[in-house]
Amino acid sequence: MPEIKKALLFINLHKVNAQILADEISKALRRKQIETFSCVFTNEPDFEVQGPYNIAFSLGGDGTVLYAARSMAPLGVPILPINLGTLGFIAAVPPDEWSLVFNYWTEGKIGISRRLMLEVTVEREGRPVAFGTCLNDAVVSALGIAKIIRLHVESEYIRLGKYRSDGLIVATPTGSTAYSVSAGGPILDPEMEAFIINPVCPFTLSNRPIVVPSREALVVEVEPEQRSGVLLTLDGQVTESLEPGDRVYIKQAPFEARLIACERSMFYRALRTKLSWSGGPDA
Repeated sequence: MPEIKKALLFINLHKVNAQILADEISKALRRKQIETFSCVFTNEPDFEVQGPYNIAFSLGGDGTVLYAARSMAPLGVPILPINLGTLGFIAAVPPDEWSLVFNYWTEGKIGISRRLMLEVTVEREGRPVAFGTCLNDAVVSALGIAKIIRLHVESEYIRLGKYRSDGLIVATPTGSTAYSVSAGGPILDPEMEAFIINPVCPFTLSNRPIVVPSREALVVEVEPEQRSGVLLTLDGQVTESLEPGDRVYIKQAPFEARLIACERSMFYRALRTKLSWSGGPDA
């Protein structure tokens, strides 16, 4: 049984009853002699994690889990993702089942799903100017509608060459069901160790999505002749403006997101429901 002394609650107040549920969880944990802390937000989260925690609760939708993962994964803290939105691929625990799931986890009856994350560094004129991590995807895109950007992509082992497109998505298996699948990319099992490199509306039809091993460290370079603005976005939440000649280094992070009660079976159940596969969600 894991020793639980401190818990952190990520509370998305855009979700109905988020604060009510947070109060319920805090009271229940305090009865177990577990100290609780809260990260409450309504717009963009602005919270710096202080001190060690043994578990984090995400009260919101998939977006709340993404923010919690970027904060907790480097610390090795597991996240219990409670779904207060529509059916999500990551936030899997119904609000009325959080206590049952928490008890099952502390009793060793359910496990943790370990999810690959990306580590992203922006280098400008040979110097690092930005750094971040993400659970879903890193996207390099044009500023403005119908703007073509010019990128060059390679790694230590492969040279993919030049891309002319509206953007480029580098997605994890967890992120394969997000922006990437909308752009025609494949769906990957969430516990695989691989990246999807997926051009958005490529100018050349031969530029197709490709899946590469996660050991590939990618370099995405904004070509010097690029004229329109370029933006780097992590998990759809963190942005960084790019300039011509910038190099974006993308590799597997040295840590994983640890999600409680997010077994592969729940991922495939959500997939069947969202894509209306025959047989229904419980088939």
